[in-house]
Formats: sequence, structure tokens, C-alpha cells
Amino acid sequence: MNGLLAGARAAAVKSGVALRDITTIDVPGAFELPLAAAAAAHSGRFDAIVALGAVIRGETDHYEHIAREASAGLAAVARETGVPVGFGLLTVEDEAQAVARSRKGPGNKGAEAARAALAMVHVVRSLQAPRG
Repeated sequence: MNGLLAGARAAAVKSGVALRDITTIDVPGAFELPLAAAAAAHSGRFDAIVALGAVIRGETDHYEHIAREASAGLAAVARETGVPVGFGLLTVEDEAQAVARSRKGPGNKGAEAARAALAMVHVVRSLQAPRG
């Protein structure tokens, strides 16, 4: 998880976001990501949200339920609030796959999620009616 967060932070800073403007909020698990994202979006304090985490397949179908509901919930937050949500929730077979996707470098999924969220901030703003 630290690799996803480091990648997201680095990508945001590289895109011009000041480190002091990045807030990190921990949640107990992937299922809780949509509620935290919704609370953050409704707070009016954030231009974008980057949801990071990992769901690793186990011996039961619990993995599929959690991954599906977290994914759907995060998408709903973005649609319902208009606040971009970068999707950095890994859904993997094992810990090795999660580590591989959170390593420093071009394949870091935290960085990808941050870049997508920031890009969507610009898209959403460009589609809004001019104020005045």
C-alpha cells in the first residue's frame, strides 16, 4: 500500500499539486472506500479523490463481492458528486501481484489513478458553464 500512496503523491506533485494540498485519509478496508470518498466529495474541500487499496483473492467468493461493491461505489461517488475519483483499487490474485503494481516506476497504479483524477478535474471544469 505504501507504494501506491507514494506513486500517487509523486504523480500529483509532478503535475503541480503542492504537497501541503494533499490529504491522506486511512480507512479500514476496500469496502469502506466509497463512503469515505463520498464524505470527502460532499465536504467541498477536495478537487479530486484518489482511492487506493488492494483486494486479494482468497479461498471464497468474498473477494468478488468486495471488489465489485467498492468499484461500483467509487464510480457512483464520482457520478453523483461531480468530483473526480481516481480508481487505484488493485484487484489481484496474490500479494506478489499487488507489490508489482505498486512498485516505483511507470506501472505504479497509484500514480496512474492520481493522473487520471487530475486529468478529470480539467475535463469536468472545461465542461462546466462559465460563471458570471
